[in-house]
Amino acid sequence: MAIKTLEDLLQEGVSGRGVLVRSDLNVPLDEQGAITDPGRIIASVPTLKALSDAGAKVVVTAHLGRPKGGPDPKFSLAPVAAALGEQLGRHVQLAGDVVGTDALARAEGLTDGDVLLLENIRFDTRETSKDDAERGKLAKALVELVGDDGAFVSDGFGVVHRKQASVYDVATLLPHYAGTLVAAEVKVLEQLTSSTDRPYAVVLGGSKVSDKLAVIESLAQRADSLLIGGGMCFTFLAAQGFSVGSSLLEESMVDTCRTLLDTYADVLHLPVDVVVADKFAADATAEVVAADRIPDDRMGLDIGPGTVQRFTTLLSNARTVFWNGPMGVFEFASFAAGTKGVAEAIIAATGKGGFSVVGGGDSAAAVRQLGLPDDGFSHISTGGGASLEYLEGKKLPGLEVLES
Repeated sequence: MAIKTLEDLLQEGVSGRGVLVRSDLNVPLDEQGAITDPGRIIASVPTLKALSDAGAKVVVTAHLGRPKGGPDPKFSLAPVAAALGEQLGRHVQLAGDVVGTDALARAEGLTDGDVLLLENIRFDTRETSKDDAERGKLAKALVELVGDDGAFVSDGFGVVHRKQASVYDVATLLPHYAGTLVAAEVKVLEQLTSSTDRPYAVVLGGSKVSDKLAVIESLAQRADSLLIGGGMCFTFLAAQGFSVGSSLLEESMVDTCRTLLDTYADVLHLPVDVVVADKFAADATAEVVAADRIPDDRMGLDIGPGTVQRFTTLLSNARTVFWNGPMGVFEFASFAAGTKGVAEAIIAATGKGGFSVVGGGDSAAAVRQLGLPDDGFSHISTGGGASLEYLEGKKLPGLEVLES
């Protein structure tokens, strides 16, 4: 059964109806609580605006961070409500609770076109409960906010790989639809897994091999080249017998990496040089060394210029590129060149007619922090974990439930 979309819901009519929308508004905040990257808020606007303009009474649920055991003021959605209101060009109410008396009172008072944002859904521990009955109770309380003739729109792609009350259980209780963002993400990922133009290049970074093992094994069988950077490259370098100094190393994964290198020798590509330092700090002195000559008292914090050149050559004729994970500690200027250089190579491939996907998470943050153009890539995903699990071939609960 095909997934119904927002367009289907709008054709059915939403004027005067309550519509519960699960958005992904999990944006990064600085120490003062200011939003540092509004990308996910901006991405949520098309669905919410379409519903509001069509006269729906919109109730939005979302999370922020990982509060433990209940409400925590530092994870309040207050700054998100303000930013969302600016993007929508209309006032967005923020409920003082998740499904309590304030949320219920505000929901009952909504008029056509109004938008209400519930407080952080993870303030209610039932959201992430492993107990189906507990999640079900929260889902029923959420449904009460939009009424018996309400509908549910799933538009938080970053959480569709989670079996949670506001993602999965509510969809079993209401007519359900994929929002603009979720529909677009699925279309892109289907293209990556089915009708892929070749050569197909994959760029993977991040800190741990164990986090990416399944996707490495899956994509190595489909890609023409798989370029490894970030902290996890050092476990691969160790598997080649090289000393990696004090670099990040998963010793338990060395044998696995050795097997991967043997099995996919013609596909996997590792750094030929790295940028090292004596400490993990923005003011650390950077030095470029060969990948097999890392000093014992140094840690690798970025891929080197020779590797950027090599990876750029491999990417130059790519027709399809998937990138997930930075090449180094891009948050520090001295160790951002690898990520920026590889990103620019992907942009160049895109400019020549290639199809490129940035797999969310830190990669998407790097694009914006390094001043790279969003439109230099074909698609920037809002969900890193969900993207990876989809490409691994896993079933995503939040998508499966929309098919029922």
